[in-house]
Amino acid sequence: MASQAHKINGVSLTALVVTTAIGSGIFALSSDLAAAASPGAAIVSWIIVGFGILMLAACLNNLLTKRSDLEGIFSYGKAGFGSFVGFISGWGYWMSAWLGNVAFATVCMSTLGYFFPIFEKGNSPISIFVASLIAWSLTLLVNHGIETAAVMNTVITVCKLIPIFTFIVVAIILFKGHIFTAQFWGNLTGPVTFGSVASQIKSCMMIMMWVFVGIEGATVLSARAKSQRIAGRATLIGVSCLLLIYVLASILPYGYMTRAELIQLKQPAMVYIFEQMVGSWGGAFISIGLFISILGAWLSWTMLPAETLGEMAQQGLLPKRFGKKNKHGVPTLALMTTACMVQAFMIMLIFAEKAYEFAYSLCTASIVVCYIIVAAYQIKYSWQHRATQGNWLQLWIGVAALTFQLVGITLAGLQYLLICLIVYVPGIILYAATLKRDKGQYLNKLELSATVLICSGAAITIALMVMGQISL
Repeated sequence: MASQAHKINGVSLTALVVTTAIGSGIFALSSDLAAAASPGAAIVSWIIVGFGILMLAACLNNLLTKRSDLEGIFSYGKAGFGSFVGFISGWGYWMSAWLGNVAFATVCMSTLGYFFPIFEKGNSPISIFVASLIAWSLTLLVNHGIETAAVMNTVITVCKLIPIFTFIVVAIILFKGHIFTAQFWGNLTGPVTFGSVASQIKSCMMIMMWVFVGIEGATVLSARAKSQRIAGRATLIGVSCLLLIYVLASILPYGYMTRAELIQLKQPAMVYIFEQMVGSWGGAFISIGLFISILGAWLSWTMLPAETLGEMAQQGLLPKRFGKKNKHGVPTLALMTTACMVQAFMIMLIFAEKAYEFAYSLCTASIVVCYIIVAAYQIKYSWQHRATQGNWLQLWIGVAALTFQLVGITLAGLQYLLICLIVYVPGIILYAATLKRDKGQYLNKLELSATVLICSGAAITIALMVMGQISL
């Protein structure tokens, strides 16, 4: 445990929330949303997603305040539903985090390709080699102290937000109302109907969920915060800032270029929009911001999975050696295990056609499982303490967050949730072995039934992949 003098303050934690979520997604939002929806449908989608994400942030804030004894996002599942559910939440979060790192590595190299064509293909051998050097450098940085890395992350956040804010200001100045309203509810494939607008909203939600992955950063590092209340407040402030930034950055371009023009842009779209707005220097300016943005998110996501594995080990969900810390207070084995997983998957990217899409889709699906468990515990805790003033409101906040996440995982593609089951199998083996060695216990009937379902689902998923029914 870090001393109070070395605890992470509220500013650093808020920056962590923002920089963990703002990676590469915001720079591609304009064309991604244009391909999915008209301005009107995109705005409605932001209202829905914004409400759902704020409800989740409110759950995290409430639980951090009222259950200050719990540390790590998985601890809510353990406290509310037992060790096995805690493991399911923690393992899913860890998996989500390192898959996010793989996605960042691919986009990072593609961004360098704007200046150096040799990196234009993000998963070429030379790109993977350079990305591996960056990944291991960040790992060594974190291994010398998570608090130090968090302070550096605050600086990175300020640096990377400058080009985003510049883009937003210029987009406001150049905004043209007649372009924005020309096809406000437009449908690319036919007449505008309620069904067509609903379909556009559905497509938008799949894109928007990815850009909010990481808002739980302050929760994961809550044990290193100066107080749980500070960590909870950082989550709410960070999510509110993110929502405002995302809405402005994605909606304003509809007032500068037509939807058809936005769809035709190369990715990352913000680079090429700004290049048209201000000239050739604009593309380089945004590209540098994107590179810094990815490095900041990559740094955050190097901290978070290691912290999760370490805390899971300390709470008896994984072998204790994963929780053993070095002189800087960092769980080195957990950190190196995560780094090795990232490295192995990056090597696999050389042979993949759609590696980035697969990585971030699987990342989103696995972390939504954690969010569902958090919302479920919010409901259970609020019901158990319903006699206390304010807990009825917290219960309905939990219901809203749970409903949103369940709908979200359905819309995001159940095939990715099925693929997650495969990755859970080795984790369950580790969990069962830890339970037997440390407590002399076996999985109970309910846990065994869940394990059978997960393993059966994993086997069926593999069979469907072999038959081509599920594609990556």
